[in-house]
Amino acid sequence: MLLHRVADRVGLTVALQRLWLAGGSATWRNRAHVLLGLASAIVLGATNLSEAEQLQAHHQAILGPAGSDSTAHRLLAGMDERELGRIARARARVRRHLWSLLALRPGGFPWLAVVGC
Repeated sequence: MLLHRVADRVGLTVALQRLWLAGGSATWRNRAHVLLGLASAIVLGATNLSEAEQLQAHHQAILGPAGSDSTAHRLLAGMDERELGRIARARARVRRHLWSLLALRPGGFPWLAVVGC
């Protein structure tokens, strides 16, 4: 859930949603949600699309409905160099914006202090 919340708070979710037009069919899945769901599942330990679907289904109450493994496969299979470049540019814009906000903080980035280090 933390990855989704961070993505939402820093504007990554919206930036990714702008890359794909909304579908009109009842089976259309928000492509940004599917991509962020895959990222979360990988962090949770998924090593393939089936595991990613299962992990997301397990956390459905928190993350919302997951895309199926076939939906994720179609999304990934449809990504070409142009699409990957668009995603990279969206991430870079969000990252620049986030760093500019952090630079405005009196102490800069809120680095964490770990006890005993």
